[in-house]
Amino acid sequence: MAAQAAAAAQAAAAQAAQAEAAESWYLALLGFAEHFRTSSPPKIRLCVHCLQAVFPFKPPQRIEARTHLQLGSVLYHHTKNSEQARSHLEKAWLISQQIQQFEDVKFEAASLLSELYCQENSVDAAKPLLRKAIQISQQTPYWHCRLLFQLAQLHTLEKDLVSACDLLGVGAEYARVRGSQHLRLPPQLLLMERKLQEVHPLLTLCGQIVENWQGNPIQKESLRVFFLVLQVTHYLDAGQVKSVKPCLKQLQQCIQTISTLHDDEILPSNPADLFHWLPKEHMCVLVYLVTVMHSMQAGYLEKAQKYTDKALMQLEKLKMLDCSPILSSFQVILLEHIIMCRLVTGHKATALQEISQVCQLCQQSPRLFSNHAAQLHTLLGLYCVSVNCMDNAEAQFTTALRLTNHQELWAFIVTNLASVYIREGNRHQEVLYSLLERINPDHSFPVSSHCLRAAAFYVRGLFSFFQGRYNEAKRFLRETLKMSNAEDLNRLTACSLVLLGHIFYVLGNHRESNNMVVPAMQLASKIPDMSVQLWSSALLRDLNKACGNAMDAHEAAQMHQNFSQQLLQDHIEACSLPEHNLITWTDGPPPVQFQAQNGPNTSLASLL
Repeated sequence: MAAQAAAAAQAAAAQAAQAEAAESWYLALLGFAEHFRTSSPPKIRLCVHCLQAVFPFKPPQRIEARTHLQLGSVLYHHTKNSEQARSHLEKAWLISQQIQQFEDVKFEAASLLSELYCQENSVDAAKPLLRKAIQISQQTPYWHCRLLFQLAQLHTLEKDLVSACDLLGVGAEYARVRGSQHLRLPPQLLLMERKLQEVHPLLTLCGQIVENWQGNPIQKESLRVFFLVLQVTHYLDAGQVKSVKPCLKQLQQCIQTISTLHDDEILPSNPADLFHWLPKEHMCVLVYLVTVMHSMQAGYLEKAQKYTDKALMQLEKLKMLDCSPILSSFQVILLEHIIMCRLVTGHKATALQEISQVCQLCQQSPRLFSNHAAQLHTLLGLYCVSVNCMDNAEAQFTTALRLTNHQELWAFIVTNLASVYIREGNRHQEVLYSLLERINPDHSFPVSSHCLRAAAFYVRGLFSFFQGRYNEAKRFLRETLKMSNAEDLNRLTACSLVLLGHIFYVLGNHRESNNMVVPAMQLASKIPDMSVQLWSSALLRDLNKACGNAMDAHEAAQMHQNFSQQLLQDHIEACSLPEHNLITWTDGPPPVQFQAQNGPNTSLASLL
């Protein structure tokens, strides 16, 4: 009996030694893989080789599943080999379900795999996977909540807001049962977004709840950022650029506070409270992004440029180690805004190259393209207007309208398409009247955005001006001025002032014209808006000539000549780029290559 016991003990010791040896080689390979992954620059091929070297050792299931997860994650985040990434993640998900108490691998595999399915536009494969993972994760609060949010986001992208809200309600109730007030607030705040008629009182109430909530500093500041981002984006969606300033300032102060706190300072006692809606590094980029959105709407274009540069620099650093899809979304939205800034400031060639950059990002992700195709064609439409390719502009805006069901974007596109038809004269009268009726700010404007409604008044004023109905034009433009001054919409103010100045000049009221054009020029210089400066300088030249002010007329003529030369040079450079051929793309995914053309084929005559 004693001999048998001794033999059993020896066998157990040998098995333990073997397990320890297995652990040591696995940990060594894992350490090498992580070293290569975090190198600068990352050595992804070597990282993958180290992880693949685990399998010939015939490791136990727990190591096999984790290695498949690690390989799938590295391939998904750092390579374009989505097929192999999917294969490894599917194996990790399958094997981990056979192992008890292996939640991290199981649910991370499900989360990443569903994300990959969505990137490939295989939403029908992602939904059942997430539902299964949610069903079996009820005892793991962190993953249960994260997976609920992920499925809710998927429904939101499909515009199925009812299902998304149902899931958020489930999340809020689960958090209540688990005793996590920290986790209850995000779903409640998101549900608030669907009750538009009650937004302001709910914002006030939720703000009080966030401020009064007692928790560890990281969680509290994280919730404040979440709440303030929703508040700021709500105001920006409503086109209320001035009203949002206090909230935006709070948000910027809050992100400065959270960046000084360390994640491991205070660990929450409730496992449910481990869930964070976004890593703080991503929050920093998001705050830069909403600051750029505000600066763009307000007409602070140099500030928009500054914060775009900061955000893109931060994104480049993050994407070296974390190629999360949300970072690509942030990058595309930043580029969309800075492209509009470039077009206003007279840098069309740079804008075109950045449009090409957005195309390249969308080529890498079908989901990103489906979410931003309408915006991409809208940007191309704006570029076409800037280089006076009006037929192409019409085609781009029409394509964008076909691809969007977002009301605010629809109104923005229609407003710009109407301005194209106005500039084209009598060719599209019937269509133009139909468009103007659909965005009539005097009656039933389709969206609640203050900014878009003010822009619609401007377009009506522009149309009346071209029709020679000057009193009607003045009424519309004064309404634009009233609305744009109320919310500091500087570019709309400058455009309205210069058009009013033009009307008064045509009517022979030179003093009143000068009173409009001088502040228009000052504001346009501050933005800076090259087209309005060109227009204003031409009017100032003609006004001073008519009033006999020879020196002032010469100075204004010189300014006009300088602006004309800058715009002409940029125009020629932009139209000479191979990317200029993007203006003919109106169907399917973005073209992979651009054929160079011999030279510019567009006219700057109407611009000058």
